Amino acid sequence: MWKAFALCFALVLLVAASGQQEIGVAHCTDLFREDARAFATSVKEMRIAMEQIDSTNAESIANAKEKLKHARLTYKRIAFFLDYFFFTSSRVFNRPPKTEIEEPHLEYAEPMGLQYLEALLFDNPGGHKTEMLQQCKFLEISAQDLPALLYNFKATDAQVLESVRIELVRVMTLSITGFDAPLLKSGLTEALVSLQTLHSALNPYLKHSDEGTIEKLLVSCEMHLARETDFDHFDRLLFLTSYALPLQESVGRMISEMGLEVHEKGILNYNAKNIFSPDAFTKAAFYGNEKPGPALNELGEKLFFETRLSSNGTRSCASCHNPALHFTDGLSKSIGIRPGETVRRNAPSLLYSSFQHAQFWDGRARTLEEQIRTVIHDSLEMNGKPTELIRKLAKERPYRRLIRKLSPKPRSLNDTIIYNAIAAYVRTLAPFNSDFDRYMTGDKAALTDHQVNGFNLFMGKAQCGTCHFAPLFNGLIPPTYSLTEFEILGTIASDDLLHPKADPDQGRFEARPTPYFRGAFKTPTVRNAAVTAPYMHNGAFGSLEKLMEFYDKGGGAGLGLDIPCQTLPAVPLNLSDEEKSDIIAFLHSLTDRL
Repeated sequence: MWKAFALCFALVLLVAASGQQEIGVAHCTDLFREDARAFATSVKEMRIAMEQIDSTNAESIANAKEKLKHARLTYKRIAFFLDYFFFTSSRVFNRPPKTEIEEPHLEYAEPMGLQYLEALLFDNPGGHKTEMLQQCKFLEISAQDLPALLYNFKATDAQVLESVRIELVRVMTLSITGFDAPLLKSGLTEALVSLQTLHSALNPYLKHSDEGTIEKLLVSCEMHLARETDFDHFDRLLFLTSYALPLQESVGRMISEMGLEVHEKGILNYNAKNIFSPDAFTKAAFYGNEKPGPALNELGEKLFFETRLSSNGTRSCASCHNPALHFTDGLSKSIGIRPGETVRRNAPSLLYSSFQHAQFWDGRARTLEEQIRTVIHDSLEMNGKPTELIRKLAKERPYRRLIRKLSPKPRSLNDTIIYNAIAAYVRTLAPFNSDFDRYMTGDKAALTDHQVNGFNLFMGKAQCGTCHFAPLFNGLIPPTYSLTEFEILGTIASDDLLHPKADPDQGRFEARPTPYFRGAFKTPTVRNAAVTAPYMHNGAFGSLEKLMEFYDKGGGAGLGLDIPCQTLPAVPLNLSDEEKSDIIAFLHSLTDRL
């Protein structure tokens, strides 16, 4: 009886919502207009504080930092709306503090905005004063022009609600990690302001919905963040599991019940329970030339172990990506096709490798299919002739049934089926069955206290989560997950931290020749990192302990090497031995049971 009533009530809400022109669009635009003015005022105050900086006066520098923090907080009141509806304009205010490369044309986007100001202010405020004032004046002019963006502005309630969904993901994956302000450590306060703003934006919709838990969860999130202001010791796992994720789920239900779903940004799967669900991403966004299916997957698995793909019949995909070793080979650099030779780089795990928008350490392949084709043809790796091989395999009984299902016309058969099939199989290698995953689905006994603390450090003080983004813990950038990140770590040639030498590998620079890619490599997942040593593109680090020391000291630049474009902060993290141990314990919790 009650189910029938609930269904009828949902239909009434749907009809009511669809019958209205808009519910909260005007309300949100009014909020944006008002908050944009407040932001412009805070930028002016920040500029005045920057003008008063005296390198011999610590109080003047502290005041400038406070005004920068205030400007950041007022920006967070417009960020969800600005990022969604006016993304290009938003990049003026909150771009990462490094030169970004717009591909494929390699157009440079110089660092600017609030994050860049933070980097300059904490580095050398007196020496960077001129540059900081230039940035402030540009931001001041740009902020004054923000209300003009609303001229002839049109939006739908569905779009407003999608912007809210995306902002919730940003809070959970970026704000609480300190991604935007690692030095100010204002991420928790910024998360609070973001949620308060979303609360205001959602008010008109809450009046049209029976999803009464949203109001309670919003208040609970805000109260929790207001109480816990210590960035380094904030219990992020508690915040996520008890407050933020239930809020995300409730907002999703409300949007669905109101019939206001739209999917215009990114690759998130809005039908998933929450961001940590195994189906959180739209898998079709990572498909190649063929849609997956049982026959294609089965053929791909068989080909994965087929040594005849190599010219001398000794190497298969599994030679470098052994399932028994979590799809790695345990070597610094994999064995090549010729005796005594190795390939250039380490073979990373294939688990979750499909969840990237670029393949290989240097990202030179856009898809798994392209990567597989390159490996099979590579003279160092397999040196194969797949076009000839597929016609032979089609005549053999074990392969014939599968191949005919996919290519019923033998004359049209070509090597593409090999790449598509193996890629389809690799895309199935995403088990999401680690202890951490069990914890996130409600099994609170799945993690130890040390692992819980390790997660909180990973996502906070240690800044690991600002490059290895949740929930995949790789370089897929939240909140839309539409780009894969490359980082310059200043990786050294060996794990000798006392006598470091720069690794000569130029990384992405070889595929995209710009100095800002020299030594840049794709950020891999740290899922299963505890069982897939050695680490880095060159396999230089044989243990997580050594790797943690490298990061704790600030990468190559922190060790004293000249790495002019290093994107990893060179400032030491100053982690204690116990903190490093807890982070490693957390990484062990990311090990899948295969």
